[in-house]
Formats: sequence, structure tokens, C-alpha cells
Amino acid sequence: MEKAIEVNNLYKSFKLGKESVEVLKNINFTIYKGEFLSIMGPSGCGKSTLLYLLGGLDNPTEGSIIVNGRDYGNMKEKEKSRMRRTELGFVFQFYNLVPNLNVEDNILLPILLDGKKPKAYAKKLDEILDIIGMTERRKHTPRELSGGQQQRVAIARALLFEPELILADEPIGNLDSKSGMEIMKLFKTINKKYGTTIVQVTHSNEAASYGSRILNLRDGEVEKDELSA
Repeated sequence: MEKAIEVNNLYKSFKLGKESVEVLKNINFTIYKGEFLSIMGPSGCGKSTLLYLLGGLDNPTEGSIIVNGRDYGNMKEKEKSRMRRTELGFVFQFYNLVPNLNVEDNILLPILLDGKKPKAYAKKLDEILDIIGMTERRKHTPRELSGGQQQRVAIARALLFEPELILADEPIGNLDSKSGMEIMKLFKTINKKYGTTIVQVTHSNEAASYGSRILNLRDGEVEKDELSA
């Protein structure tokens, strides 16, 4: 199997005054293309910190992260920024939609910011709207949508570039249980339909079970790494 992400001897610490606080300690694992990995663990164990490192949004104190064969440590910030825009999709707990833009314009926003022509993505936009079940609401603004619908739009925006990897940080943390499970089913569909590698951070055992594999963190270390039942 091809490797999507390789994490080697990863450490991350933060300075608090004169003290150094270790958040991640000697993390080692590999994610293969097409996997759906759920990262779990108690609050403060380093889950979100790890996800941000995987997405190149932060730098490790020690160790390496290799994404699609490229080591972040050997990349300039401009290269990492381009990689984040064109190869990685991000979905956060807060939907980060622009309030005065409608659904399709929110989805197309990365295209506009990258200076590309929306018309070239018209067919892809229609396909994504169909997958997320939002075709009939494409002209609605975020305030006319439920939380679950807003998260679907955020997922659609992450899908537009057909990223090989989607990173999701507590993607159902702000949703009721019914909406949350609908979002998890959507992630599963995307994983199967496109073969997209998905890494999610979650507190929910039920949400984690949608992944094909679960990585448990405790006190900044890998406690358990196993296939989902």
C-alpha cells in the first residue's frame, strides 16, 4: 500500500514562561492512502496539535512528517501553503463560512482566492452539491441553514480541489447526534467514492467507529493503534 503520511519520532513542546511543556512525545505511525483514521484521546492529550502538524499548520519541535513523499522539514513555507491549498482539505469544528455568500459561492471561495475561473469547476460543483444533498439549497446563505447543513458546505469546500487527504478537527463537535451521524456517513461516502484519505480528531466513540482505524493518544503518546471493529 502507498503511504499518505509518515510520522517519525515526532515531538512537540510549547514554552510557557520559562517552562517547556511537552505536548507530543516520540509519535510514530504511518497512514496509508485510502485509510480513514480516527484520532482519539482525553482533552489535552495532543490530538488537535497532532492534526495541525499533519496539515503543515504548525512545525514540530523534533521529528519529521512526510506527506505524499515530501518532508515538511525540507519545504519552504510557500510550498507548504500551496500544498495546503491544492492537495489537502481542512474541515474544522466551526464551519468558517462567509455569512453573506451563498452555498455555492462559499464552496467556490478557494477557487476565487486562487485566481481560477469558477466556470471550469461548474460540473464538479454540481457533483459535490449532489453528494452532500444541498443542490436545492445552493443559493441559500449560512444563516438559512442548520448546523449540519453548514458543515456539509464546509466539507464540500474542502472537496473542491479533489484533495488526496482531508483533515477534520472535531467535525461534529457543534452538532446534535442525528446531524453528527449524517456528517460521519458523508465522510464515509467520500472515503469510499473518491478513495480520499481522511484523518479526523474526535471525542466520540460512535464517530470514531466510522473510521477504518483508531489511534488513541494519552499524555502525548500513542497508547493504542488498532483497526476499527
